[in-house]
Amino acid sequence: MTLNNLSDKPVGVIGAGSFGTVIANMLAQNRKVLLYARDPEQVARINKEQTNKGYTLHENVLAINDLAQLANECEVLFPIVPSQHFRAMMKKLAPYLHPYHMLIHGTKGFDITLPPGETIETMKTLDRKMVKTMSEVIKEESVAVRIGCLAGPNLSRELAQRQPAATVIASHFNEVIQTGKKLLKSDRFQVYENNDIVGVEIAGVLKNIIAIASGALSGLGFGDNAKGLLISRGAVEMVYLGRALGGDTKAFLGVAGIGDLVTTCNSPMSRNFTVGYRLAKGEKLDQIVADMQEVAEGINTVRIAKKCADHYKVRALITDRLYKVLFEGLTVEEALEFLMRYPLNMDIDFI
Repeated sequence: MTLNNLSDKPVGVIGAGSFGTVIANMLAQNRKVLLYARDPEQVARINKEQTNKGYTLHENVLAINDLAQLANECEVLFPIVPSQHFRAMMKKLAPYLHPYHMLIHGTKGFDITLPPGETIETMKTLDRKMVKTMSEVIKEESVAVRIGCLAGPNLSRELAQRQPAATVIASHFNEVIQTGKKLLKSDRFQVYENNDIVGVEIAGVLKNIIAIASGALSGLGFGDNAKGLLISRGAVEMVYLGRALGGDTKAFLGVAGIGDLVTTCNSPMSRNFTVGYRLAKGEKLDQIVADMQEVAEGINTVRIAKKCADHYKVRALITDRLYKVLFEGLTVEEALEFLMRYPLNMDIDFI
């Protein structure tokens, strides 16, 4: 496939959540788009009403419920499903994929593979062999070779309103990056390039932890000084943990790292920010999760990142305290008090 004949075939999007829907609309400015959803009733409703998740769909978007049709008609696919369903989705999709397919995922989460009989609760620590990024899952489960990821400060509602924004497409293959740019770039949407796909993926995942903490700060009524402190210390923590997991420092300092971190730490539209905010207001985690319409990836990420930090002996104070808030009954106030009292002298020591 060359860039010139891209328009011959529709582009596929897997996952009809908010972000998948908005990406489908952006792609539809120039291409026909097949939007895959698991639920046949949702597919019928989308095609009848031409709306989904509160967004009006472009006339070039057609919802379907058939992965074989999707793979047969599309060479470029954008899988955008929650991380806990990603491997199962890839197992279903894999029989229909060929080496010519190009997959650019937009999922910010980790996949974990545990020893038989173990659960994440019974594991004291996790090493990198058990923790996979979505590009690694695609590689493990399919014959796809040309794999990329989409990451950055991309709040669905702002993208839908065509507010100025940017993203990063990361891949080991320049052809994947250039294809993604050609399909997505517009006068309101800038697309940057990065070859460190794993670093970009890890940055996009870890920032969700700090976003929960930022929401908690806001929920407690603290101001911008406290948030500035949290974001800067959170960025350092992301670098330490990200490097232990195999990412390059540079990936954490760009649009997919700092850019995404600042956005989600300041936006009530962020699901992870909302989780932290509601926790600080005294709601229980089970109650928050039960009435959220879409997954807040950061909750599971905290659990995984804490056990990775323990394994690699990385100091990750924010992650550690947040783990205790989410899963061990520590209050948000107690966590904050600990973080403010902890003695730290060095500001930046990773460059």
